[in-house]
Amino acid sequence: MMKVKIINKSHHPLPSYATPQSAGMDLRANIDEPITLNPLERKLIPTGLYMALPAGYEAQVRPRSGLAIKKGITVLNSPGTVDADYRGEVCVILVNLNNEPFVVEDGERIAQMVIAKHEQPELVEVETLDETERGAGGFGHTGM
Repeated sequence: MMKVKIINKSHHPLPSYATPQSAGMDLRANIDEPITLNPLERKLIPTGLYMALPAGYEAQVRPRSGLAIKKGITVLNSPGTVDADYRGEVCVILVNLNNEPFVVEDGERIAQMVIAKHEQPELVEVETLDETERGAGGFGHTGM
């Protein structure tokens, strides 16, 4: 099993998986006082977590489906990426897409984090690409 070194400067437990087959771990707000997100407002919410991911891995910060459907709260730049060489605090950019204010409380589950493997391919510049049946069709092309 891969090990990830993590410093927890928050006053909450480390993120953990809710079920044996969960892909994501919930991230919690680590704040001294509640933060109000007004409609269409965005704010950076700290978690108090710092980590060292192995090379070739990233942490993806994603919205929580419950907050999205029930409250209209989501994560901007989703999924946000925490790179393996980043050592700063993991923070979450929340936005309120609802038409009423939303209050973020200390310890509230605000996002989920998925650890994922990635590669850095070598880009090779060419003059042409191979032909496919789809070609340049995109943005709804296959649904017509």
